[in-house]
Amino acid sequence: MPAAFMERVAPIVDETIRALARTRFISDPVAGEKYSRATSIVSSAYKRHGRILETALRESLRDSNRHRVWQEHAFRVSRAADALVGNQGEEECRRSNLPYGESIRKIQIDMIAFDETDQNIRAYEVKRGNGQFDAGKIRSIKRDLLCTQVLLKSYGETANVRPVAAESRIIFYYGIRSIPRPWSLTKDDLDAHFGFPVTQKIEEANDYFRAKLFEILEPT
Repeated sequence: MPAAFMERVAPIVDETIRALARTRFISDPVAGEKYSRATSIVSSAYKRHGRILETALRESLRDSNRHRVWQEHAFRVSRAADALVGNQGEEECRRSNLPYGESIRKIQIDMIAFDETDQNIRAYEVKRGNGQFDAGKIRSIKRDLLCTQVLLKSYGETANVRPVAAESRIIFYYGIRSIPRPWSLTKDDLDAHFGFPVTQKIEEANDYFRAKLFEILEPT
């Protein structure tokens, strides 16, 4: 019998907490040692929380009987994809399907999901979505999003699935979208989007992370 959701997610949270507990900090003359330490830990926690969100999403969707999910650490972006994205609009990219294989650079994709029900393959980048990115970062995120879109259907065929269509999306979990619909999703969209309840489990992981974080911020 497969491990329960939190049994799969808790080790990632625990590893993150151990790293946060080792956070080095410089005592600020105004804040003092206690609050300087807390500020450094909380700042690091924000940065590391994205990994927990993406892990919780992947692991919650593994409990669905209609999805196959995995992470792709080295998605190949071809010269043709980069050129197409640089020269065509979003609608042209949505309709394009380039062959996957050649690589001039690689990107990490937080989650790829193949839906057995509609035979679609979908790629997701997961962001906290609790603040805005600067213009340069938004351009970079959008470029990778569109490059993934034009290559994803062909990629699926190399991953032993036969998708009829492909979608690349970015999740801004807490709702501040740096890229608008239809390319982005928020927490409130997820259950309906996947046709499976994932949000409650993600929040269970968040609650566990929060409780463990407070333990190192306010040791007894």
